[in-house]
This record gives sequence, structure tokens and C-alpha cells, in this order.
Amino acid sequence: MTPQPPAPLVIGPLTRTDFVRYQGASGDMNPLHHDETFARAAGYDAPLAVGMFNAGLLATYATDWLGAEAVRGFRIRFREQVWPGDTLTCTGSVVREYERDGEPMVEVELACTRQTGGV
Repeated sequence: MTPQPPAPLVIGPLTRTDFVRYQGASGDMNPLHHDETFARAAGYDAPLAVGMFNAGLLATYATDWLGAEAVRGFRIRFREQVWPGDTLTCTGSVVREYERDGEPMVEVELACTRQTGGV
């Protein structure tokens, strides 16, 4: 039976505090993600989220949907930066059902989309 995805997970608008809290938890304190002056000197308009912040949101969506014990692997591709003020929506769908070693498996595709439509 195909597991139906839950309602989309909507997070935001994000703040720099969200970014800094993630940085503190992850240990990645690169100033690009919290320091306005540093980010501007690097060519950005503002500090940007650590990419793994978005990945963590998708992982949470997946484990809330399927259960942590059911997740066997996770791959991610970063396509856009996430900025303060962005609202993110996590969604998912089943793309394949199969068996491996007699155990039922599903492959899902997840997306974390900005309010602009960018993934």
C-alpha cells in the first residue's frame, strides 16, 4: 500500500536567528550565515541559510511521514540559496514501490520550495 504523503510542512518566514540557532546546533559558525558585513563582502545581499538547514527540514518531513526507522538513505541537491524572510514548503511523493530482500520499500522524492517557487 502506497504511503500517502502528509500535508506540506510550511516553515517561515525564516529569520537570521533561525540560521544562527542551526549554526550553533551544527557547529558550522561560518559568518556568511549570520554576519551582514561579511555576507555583503562576499557578494550577497544578506546572510544565507546553511544548506544543511534545508536538508534537515526535508529529513524531518520524511521521518514524520515514514518514521525514522523506515528511512534507509537520503540524498540532497542544493539548487538555490535560502534567505531571511523566506518561507519554505516541504512536500513529497512516492516515485517507486519495490521489494528488497523480501522487504517492501518505497522511494520518495522530496522538495523544499521557497515562496518564489524556487526549489
